[in-house]
Amino acid sequence: MFSKSSNSPRPASPTSATGAKNTPFSLIGGDVTITGNVAASVDLHIDGSVDGDIACAALVQGPDSRIAGHVTARTARLAGTVEGSITAEELVVESTARITGDVHYERISIEPGGRIDGRFAHKDSHGAELKLIANDSAA
Repeated sequence: MFSKSSNSPRPASPTSATGAKNTPFSLIGGDVTITGNVAASVDLHIDGSVDGDIACAALVQGPDSRIAGHVTARTARLAGTVEGSITAEELVVESTARITGDVHYERISIEPGGRIDGRFAHKDSHGAELKLIANDSAA
């Protein structure tokens, strides 16, 4: 009746949020202000303020947070204020986001209401050049 079996549900753990085995995520709470660069090899959730550059695997920014610095991440979901450039493979700009800086991306989505004041540049992940290929069947 009270035996432990492998089929019993396990409580959710912080590692399940990242999708990676044995890899936790890091959280910067709303009452935290960091002055300096932040580097994380795991997913990072920011609800506080960071005055410095951020480099991480995946970034989730809360709507009341502020980042003043360059952001580099594989994926980024931004909902707060960013004053600095952003480089991401996949970027989601939520409706509450206010970004001042250049954006380099592979895939981007911007919700209605999200604001970006800066230049956009598509990031070519393969570094390939465009080449004109002649079509022999057209003659």
